Amino acid sequence: MSTPNNIHVSSEVGTLRKLLIHSPDAGIGKVIPSKAQDWLFEDIIHLDTMRSKEYDLYTKILLYFLDPEKVKGKIKDIDHPDQNRDFYKPDKTNYFKSDKVIDPQSLLAEILENIEVKNKLVASICSFEGTSYSTQESLFHLSNHDLARTLISGILPTQKMIFPPIPNFIFTRDIAVVVNDHIMLTRPATQARSREAILTAYIMFNHKMFENYRDKIIEITNKEDYFLYDDNEKKYKNVTIEGGDVMTVAPNHLLIGCSERTSLHAASVVIQKLFSRNVVDKVSVVQIPNKRAFMHIDTTFTQVKRNLWVIHAPFSKQGTDYDTKDLIPELGEPTEKFTLNITQFQKGKVDQPVKFDYLEDLLDDISRKDLKSEEPTEFIYSGDGVFPFGQREQWTDSCNVLALKEGVVIAYDRNDKTAEGFKRKGFNVVHANELLNQFEKNETNPEEIRNTLILLPSGELSRARGGSHCLSMPLLRDPIV
Repeated sequence: MSTPNNIHVSSEVGTLRKLLIHSPDAGIGKVIPSKAQDWLFEDIIHLDTMRSKEYDLYTKILLYFLDPEKVKGKIKDIDHPDQNRDFYKPDKTNYFKSDKVIDPQSLLAEILENIEVKNKLVASICSFEGTSYSTQESLFHLSNHDLARTLISGILPTQKMIFPPIPNFIFTRDIAVVVNDHIMLTRPATQARSREAILTAYIMFNHKMFENYRDKIIEITNKEDYFLYDDNEKKYKNVTIEGGDVMTVAPNHLLIGCSERTSLHAASVVIQKLFSRNVVDKVSVVQIPNKRAFMHIDTTFTQVKRNLWVIHAPFSKQGTDYDTKDLIPELGEPTEKFTLNITQFQKGKVDQPVKFDYLEDLLDDISRKDLKSEEPTEFIYSGDGVFPFGQREQWTDSCNVLALKEGVVIAYDRNDKTAEGFKRKGFNVVHANELLNQFEKNETNPEEIRNTLILLPSGELSRARGGSHCLSMPLLRDPIV
């Protein structure tokens, strides 16, 4: 695959030009109830529905905006039953093979053409998974496409499982983050995602797409003497960070969330590394409650326009929960369960951090000062700020949207009240199928679309606990400042 090597992300809403996505693989269909939570899934997913009724639409929308020649006027043929969805499968001849909408499975198959890389990667994965020597040897005899598929899904071409699945690999946001012209490799908090990190590192360090950025890859790891710590110290000083907790909101500004998945020590490491390399001028750390319901900061807020954000209602200044209004914290009890701790560090002044009392204050500061917005900063709240819809819809990723360009975002169709909030801000709300039909009939085109919320079917996707923001890893966006 011939791929231009430009990689640069300096905002959350600049026009998207290139990204990594991973189509739901067979491993998701192998998740069983007794292991679902260990593998970070809330429920058992119906794979065919997730693929053909939901994720395929996501892929077509992305292609129409980023690489339209792949789909324009072709959707009827692409989705004909005789095609067996081959258009969406990286190992098939009819795969769309875009250099703008890219599946890491394709990149993995390509680096496996290098026999030295193949030997090292297979050995690394088999060692991590604790397989037998004979299993390792058998993998070398697979074709590169079959081997790439097996390393991701854990399933041999014979349908035998040899590894656990990594069903969260569809959430490519978490595997790495582009910060301006640097690539930060993340460090997952759970063993269930560690194979993703190994595969991603091999891709980034060995694929030609990233060859001009090898000296700009930042690996986040524990300290070298971590193995000397006792168990209590290891738990306290463990460095874990996932991409859903990192947002490049402006050329000079990175956000890091400290959450269930990202530790305070990781935030400290990232700040030191980015400042030492002069990648950004300031980093804001947003500590959210350590709860599964929130998981990452991008489940609680994302950006729509330079002056518009969608955020979790209980995290707002007003809030909607009765227990955020009492005075118990002032009497010495722990802070409210929805309280955030927001601290901003500036390069050269790390000993003089700035505090923000409210999330809106931080986001308003980003919009006005970093993104030079001349319009008032506005907010849309999960569930339109109405209890209990704020919490219900945040659970199904109402705050987790992907900006295709400023003011045009993809979200899940099930969050009705949040969609009403978008409408009240003057947004057109359209279902993905309807928009694709309009594109195919030449009634409109992606260049003409403004202030639009695109609704994606999400019955199965939402049960996997991640929205469209989670399902993407931007590699290239146009600058907006």
